[in-house]
Amino acid sequence: MKNKYIALLGNPNVGKTSLFNRLTKLNQKVGNYPGITVEKREGDLHANNKTYKIVDLPGTYTLFPNSIDERVVFDVLSDKNNKYYPELVVVVSEPSTLKRSIILYQQVRELGLPAIFVINMMDEIEIKGIEIDIPKLEQFLKTKVYLTNARTGDSISKLIKDFDAVPSAYYGSFTIPEKYTEALDEAKKLFPLETEYATWQYLAQEYISFLPDEKNKAIQSIRQKHGLDIQALQKDESIIRNDSIGRSLDSILVKKENRRLNSTSKLDKILLHPVFGYVIFFGILFLIFQAIYAWSAPFMDFIDESFASLVGTFHEWLPEGPLSSLFIDGIIAGIGGIVIFLPQIIILFVFISLMEETGYMSRVVFIMDRWLRPFGLNGKSVIPLMSGNACAIPAVMAARNIENPKERLITMLVTPFMTCSARLPIYIVIIGLVIPEETFLGFNLQGVVLFIMYILGIVGALFSALILSKIIKSFQKSYLIFELPTYKMPDWKNVLLNVWEKSSGFLFGAGKIILAISVILWVLGNFGPGEKFSNAEEFVRAENPTIAEEDLPNEVASYQLEHSYLGYIGMAIEPVVRPLGYDWKMGIGLISSFAAREVFVGTMAVVYSLGDEVDIEDDESRKSLFTRMQSEINRNTGEPAYNFASGVSLLLFYAFAMQCMATIAVVKKETGSWKWTLIQTAFMTGFAYLAAFIAYQFLK
Repeated sequence: MKNKYIALLGNPNVGKTSLFNRLTKLNQKVGNYPGITVEKREGDLHANNKTYKIVDLPGTYTLFPNSIDERVVFDVLSDKNNKYYPELVVVVSEPSTLKRSIILYQQVRELGLPAIFVINMMDEIEIKGIEIDIPKLEQFLKTKVYLTNARTGDSISKLIKDFDAVPSAYYGSFTIPEKYTEALDEAKKLFPLETEYATWQYLAQEYISFLPDEKNKAIQSIRQKHGLDIQALQKDESIIRNDSIGRSLDSILVKKENRRLNSTSKLDKILLHPVFGYVIFFGILFLIFQAIYAWSAPFMDFIDESFASLVGTFHEWLPEGPLSSLFIDGIIAGIGGIVIFLPQIIILFVFISLMEETGYMSRVVFIMDRWLRPFGLNGKSVIPLMSGNACAIPAVMAARNIENPKERLITMLVTPFMTCSARLPIYIVIIGLVIPEETFLGFNLQGVVLFIMYILGIVGALFSALILSKIIKSFQKSYLIFELPTYKMPDWKNVLLNVWEKSSGFLFGAGKIILAISVILWVLGNFGPGEKFSNAEEFVRAENPTIAEEDLPNEVASYQLEHSYLGYIGMAIEPVVRPLGYDWKMGIGLISSFAAREVFVGTMAVVYSLGDEVDIEDDESRKSLFTRMQSEINRNTGEPAYNFASGVSLLLFYAFAMQCMATIAVVKKETGSWKWTLIQTAFMTGFAYLAAFIAYQFLK
């Protein structure tokens, strides 16, 4: 027997997701609607001796869509051929915003769908100073009204028991203005089997995605013939419904003192203050940044040490050989390179979930939107951008909270410009090599240059966003229309579930791509053609007869890397990187650091026969690396490989180039498109190359 589809519909911040979690008991799955990057949440409910399919639709204020998320809602509820077309709609509201929820309910019923009405957060009715005459409300809505508390589970069972009940007949409460009747009558001839209100919706929208092109063109012709404007149609409906509902609610709803609203107003005087509001927000951002960068360090170190120990154990257990090495150093180490990001992702999304659950995220959008909108971004873009200073992986994922698809895409495309913590080892080494350790006006020059690198990341992100906002077209206009919800305690189940979804999504989604690239890079660096790779020790001894035994392993590793496939690729790209002031050895560093930016330092240590365990935080180890790199001569120029010109060029390249394979993987997963992922990679790499080229040619 076909499972019954039940759709949950409601405004943002009414507790719809909490109700969804209660109904499905976490027996749910999260994905994207086909062809678009809008999150789809569906789950199973086993009750009444059957299974119901529960679909949690994106939050919306009306069935007239202004974003892709809202377009999904309209398509699901209007297209009878849609996979998720429901047999019942549960309209979820909360005590203080009943009017908006009733508008949604009326629109759904007039489309011809059966629906019931839920007032969630029933415990807040008294707190918010509200009295509701439930029998009168049921009479007005012509349906059963349920009072629930999704946080505690109160009255959820009563709601579930009535999922098979048939709502009473409903007669439209929206009277279409007489000035539109002629046009509507013409449109009704195109859709003789639709309800009158469904036809009105077609007439009042610019484009209906599930209708054939000829029908859309026919509707457009009717609008043009009668001089109709879709904004005017939608506005007239909104005015009529609000007036009608407002009069009816006067006898149903009584509002007294709202204690929760009073507390919210007092907090907003501080959190939305033109000065203190920004101070508090950036203080919270600083805390998030520190948490991602510092709090995650012990967990990341534990994961790193655990996988290093696991690799060492497998090396002891398994015989030497290419297959063992592939499994241990390619696959096991590659999985470690994925898992190590989890602490940062978890910490970031705990903060984001808490801000959303408490109602503070809406304030973030409000205070930051005016500064970011000129660059084509959204107020919510500030979280991904600032989080990018710790790690681009969770930062790109954080852009999911941006409703407008164009602004979400731009945010994901420019976030990798922000200076992540993985770039820091490179900056420390290069700055230490080419910038003198002197002071200027009391400031340490090396510290000033490091600060400039962070500023360049911000400038690169905003400049790129400005360009992309002119190039990327959007079918959805962006409006700053949202409510400032009252502050409330977070629903910890929602927080934990959101963190789990994002973390597992990265692990099993982007992780597959990261692992594949890790293995490819491992193969390129650990295999090579010819005798010079396979018999590297013999060649090293022949070229250095007096070499000390303790130096031999590092020299052999360096010789093998030089004659590996990765080494030959480095030599092959030398003509390309030569104009930037680099030689083939630096080219190998650029390629290997695609695995992770910090790998550049270890690769250079191997190339220069120092081993791959160089720790730049250790003074002696750092000094040895600096000494060796300072003595290196670029065979193309005959000058020191790391001089001021090539050093600045290298700094600029790493400031603007795509960060790493993990970033590419997560961008692909979040955008759902290789097209935009490859465009982003090409744009950032090209921009980095141009900046490095200009700097070197000007300074050499």
